[in-house]
Amino acid sequence: MITFLWLVAAVLALLLLLGLWRVIQGPNLTDRMLAAQLAGSTGVALVVVLAWVMRNQNLLDVALLLALLAAISGIAFAKLLRPEQLDSHQKGADDHVDHS
Repeated sequence: MITFLWLVAAVLALLLLLGLWRVIQGPNLTDRMLAAQLAGSTGVALVVVLAWVMRNQNLLDVALLLALLAAISGIAFAKLLRPEQLDSHQKGADDHVDHS
């Protein structure tokens, strides 16, 4: 059972790295934020599995903190992209486009 959980932890770590790659390479702000949310959820799952394998209850507190941070960052991003702000972001992006 322990070997299986270590394998699950390794797969989750790989998925976390792939998610972080998408955060860096994302084509736009929304894709990057969704990838960051996915990376946060994967990080929580990874810490929970590691807490189980290592029999360390303190890691569950870390997982709870990561989940709270992921939720708060999602709320902050949604607040950032209110329709009136989204229009101003798009206008600013259109100003930088070379139409020649």
